[in-house]
Amino acid sequence: MTHHRIALIPGDGIGRDVTAAAWSVLEKAAAIGKFRLEGTEFPWSCAFYKQTGAMMPADGIQILRGFDAILLGAIGWPAEVPDSVSLHGLLLPIRKAFVQYANIRPHRLLPGVQGPLKAEAFDIVCIRENTEGEYSGAGGRVHQGTADEVAVETSIFTRTGVERVLRFGFEQARLRRGKLASVTKSNAQKYSMVFWDEITRELAAQYPDVEVTMYHIDAMAARMVMAPESLDVVVASNLFGDILTDLGAAIQGGLGFAASANINPDRSGPSMFEPVHGSAPDIAHLGIANPIATIWSGAMMLDHLSETDAARRIMEALKRTTASGIGTVPGKDRTETITAAVLAALD
Repeated sequence: MTHHRIALIPGDGIGRDVTAAAWSVLEKAAAIGKFRLEGTEFPWSCAFYKQTGAMMPADGIQILRGFDAILLGAIGWPAEVPDSVSLHGLLLPIRKAFVQYANIRPHRLLPGVQGPLKAEAFDIVCIRENTEGEYSGAGGRVHQGTADEVAVETSIFTRTGVERVLRFGFEQARLRRGKLASVTKSNAQKYSMVFWDEITRELAAQYPDVEVTMYHIDAMAARMVMAPESLDVVVASNLFGDILTDLGAAIQGGLGFAASANINPDRSGPSMFEPVHGSAPDIAHLGIANPIATIWSGAMMLDHLSETDAARRIMEALKRTTASGIGTVPGKDRTETITAAVLAALD
């Protein structure tokens, strides 16, 4: 029997509820598919930070290295711990340490879900560069607390980093509808974004079967609203990809449906799978969090682990669940109700 070791980090707020829901679905899919999932839960969170002064222990990365994948719920509790601390203390170190440079976020409407747009047939995969760019963490502050205080944040774009995420995008486009949109702001950012555009053109010559279009970020934001059906694979930098994928979540019905995967394509370290939504402190412990995004992320995890039949089965169960009207309206159905419906649909 195939055996996969999964690190579970439920995190904060609703992260605990949606992780438990997704894990129950994953375990049932594994039983049907006759493979084994072994989950080990870690308490790393903002509560852990308040107790220990760190978001995870000093050997946290080494601990995670022994797992086949990581399933994350949600991290953050800004009233207690600044988001800059939680993000740089857990998520970014994991993404960088395991070279999870491709952040994949699918955007499409599940049956029965009403998005805010008239378009109903869009199917977009956004690929966000995940380890450098605007979130590199290079910079500093001087003269703090004075009128002369200066803050500098430097974006880092390497040829290796840009080329590998673009190449990943080209390969994904080949597997889909053969269209790739590369997103920059090269009319204003004449060094980093022109550099990105140049590498896009170089790689396009190696993929003559892929239709390549280059957009500025503002034009792409408009296109995702006005003509989302015209898009297939979208590749963008860390910051631009972060913004565009929240827009993508909105057009697919909300953050409750927004799944993501932080992928290490060469599998030299574990990849991490997580819903796009945050910890939602305002509804934590109310039992109304939508677990669909986390379940969808779990399906992406199984697909990455080559359990493609189980991943397909979960996605079909999600479609049957939303088609029945369950889980389609934020706050209408309880977490346990949605989870039970998905579990039943797996049969």
